[in-house]
Amino acid sequence: MSNPTQTLTTLKSKLLEIRHLKDASALLSWDQETHMPAGGGQARAEQLATLQTLAHAKFIAPGIEDLLLHLIDPATGLANADADGLDDASKALLRETWQDFSRAKKLPSNFINRLERECSLAQQVWAEARRRDDFPQYLPNLQTVIALKFEEIDYLGYDDCPYDALLDTYEPGATVAQLQPLFATLRQGLLDLLQHVRESASPPDDRILFQTYDEQQQLAFGKLVLHAMGYDFNRGRLDLSAHPFTTAFHPTDVRVTTRVFEQDLPSCLFSCIHEGGHGLYDQGLPQEHYGTPLGESLSLGIHESQSRLWENNVGRSKAFWTHFFPLLQQHFPPQLGAVSLETFHAALNRVKPSLIRVEADEVTYNLHIMVRFEIELALIEKQVAVKDLPGLWREKMQEYLGIAPERDADGVLQDVHWSLGALGYFPTYTLGNLYAAMFFEQACQDATSLKLDIQRGHLLPLKDWLNRNIHQCGRQYSSADLLNRVTGRELSVDPFLSYLRTKIGDVYGFTNA
Repeated sequence: MSNPTQTLTTLKSKLLEIRHLKDASALLSWDQETHMPAGGGQARAEQLATLQTLAHAKFIAPGIEDLLLHLIDPATGLANADADGLDDASKALLRETWQDFSRAKKLPSNFINRLERECSLAQQVWAEARRRDDFPQYLPNLQTVIALKFEEIDYLGYDDCPYDALLDTYEPGATVAQLQPLFATLRQGLLDLLQHVRESASPPDDRILFQTYDEQQQLAFGKLVLHAMGYDFNRGRLDLSAHPFTTAFHPTDVRVTTRVFEQDLPSCLFSCIHEGGHGLYDQGLPQEHYGTPLGESLSLGIHESQSRLWENNVGRSKAFWTHFFPLLQQHFPPQLGAVSLETFHAALNRVKPSLIRVEADEVTYNLHIMVRFEIELALIEKQVAVKDLPGLWREKMQEYLGIAPERDADGVLQDVHWSLGALGYFPTYTLGNLYAAMFFEQACQDATSLKLDIQRGHLLPLKDWLNRNIHQCGRQYSSADLLNRVTGRELSVDPFLSYLRTKIGDVYGFTNA
């Protein structure tokens, strides 16, 4: 097959079949966390394992490799001379597919089957153990998952640190050697800011956020904001889950979830905005490239930048609430009717170390991530046993945030990620915050009326900017290349710290933090 265009077309048709299998698996996973009856867990684990194994086997089949080797130089992973007639996007598609193939080929299909089955079972046990605050119930499943991750590392290999093999799954190219100094600089900046907050004479009163708020009205307001952000409910839906998440099967079918508590207004509200940011990314991916890497999100750090940008840079800004607070007051007149915009905005931005990551303020959030990053690193470097995680969790929380959980449900059991085998995932949350600050700063420079638009409740100009500059790129560029193309800069903690110092300083009444 000498025609490169014909070869590429054949490859894309095979990739599309594999994408369909993965999306069917994703649909079953979404159902598992939203509507599946509790008794269906064992059967669902088998179904998921079968679909993922089939998808993996089809991807590493000789036919895929033969097609790729027509157009790829395996020594470099880049398009060869036979692909010279293809455009840059097609060459990027080949490059990314070869990277995916090379990684997948290292993992035996029977390993994929065991991993998918055990993670599906562990997720269900985790949910019950968290509800019951029973870490020993979850321990055997978690030990199995961690053992499988060690096996995965052995298959994948690594250059410097075994954790790099897992990290690369979620943020391609990132390494422990890169993250540790970056996080150290960020940690010091955050602790300095936190010290200024603690020395403040008059912290905001946030009790207004924890009155009794009707759950249906909370959901109604969350949907209102999602509509304003441009989340298309004709191509998506909002459901409830124990841990908010977003699942995409195609840009025309992107589903978000939230959770709602009667006496915790921010939880549902910011879960909706956060997951809506993820949803907009997935709805904004180029449909013409569906089934190929160019129709996929770039990395979880970039994906997280979209959710954190909407949740924090927009959703916690005074500009946003200038328009939306009167609408919120209409939903909850007894609770908020007499509250001023300034009081509400300050309450939303109160800095207060807390136990739960997803409900943490912007200053302490990344300290939660560093706790998890260090614990995962200790696990993978075999410095701590799985059974000792609850104690280590308490030690790290005390060290970083000055508080420690009394219950494992508020500690080591609070996140779903480990049950899903997603070790290496947590650092992407902090990377997302750093990317978000740089992207939002650039968006405001490119569109000088953007903050005024947000103040008027016009959020679509920001969505359109993100669609053009980030979403439509798919995986055509690396994270570093995309960041440089959009902002002209390399990744830095400075824009994020500057943004936080200005915002929190305004709320707490200090400057030059």
